[in-house]
Amino acid sequence: MTTAERLATPLVRRLALLLLLLALGGVLVLLTDRQPAPPGPVPQDEAGEPDYYLEQAELVRYDAEGLAHQRLNSPRLVHTPHDDVLRAETPRAELLDNAGRRWTVRGERGTLADQRLTLSGDARLNAPDAGWRLDTQELHLNTRTGHAWSDVPARFDAPPQRVEAERFEAWLEDERLHLEGRVRGHHPPARQ
Repeated sequence: MTTAERLATPLVRRLALLLLLLALGGVLVLLTDRQPAPPGPVPQDEAGEPDYYLEQAELVRYDAEGLAHQRLNSPRLVHTPHDDVLRAETPRAELLDNAGRRWTVRGERGTLADQRLTLSGDARLNAPDAGWRLDTQELHLNTRTGHAWSDVPARFDAPPQRVEAERFEAWLEDERLHLEGRVRGHHPPARQ
């Protein structure tokens, strides 16, 4: 009997099928045995116990035409029901205004309540297409109207110029910025 004839016998075929099924079963056990990483501890702070929290979250808000016009990314979002506030760690947000201009904001911490995003700790409002940014320690943004403001010192950079002030207001739709309170600026002369 040749090797090909031996391999064609019903017993050898059954053994080969059994070995194939065992190997496939072993692979499935390895794949299903992997558990996702356990979530971090449930956050506790002065705001109370959350009713839910999300890890590696991206919130997207759509306009009337169904196009994404606002995004908020954070490694952790925590919602507390008693004050209906969403708290974010190192939030990063992107907004598109009616003219299609892109605005980005970020901070070390953030809260979102009643369409108002408040960023604190190294907060930044950036207009990447226009080439300027505004840095402050606390930034408030009305996500519905595009009105941003801060009542703490801020620095506006539009290289090579920079301006510092005690407060600012910005209207993103109008691309208008208002700085007030001990305004100091550095405006190098234009090169010719």
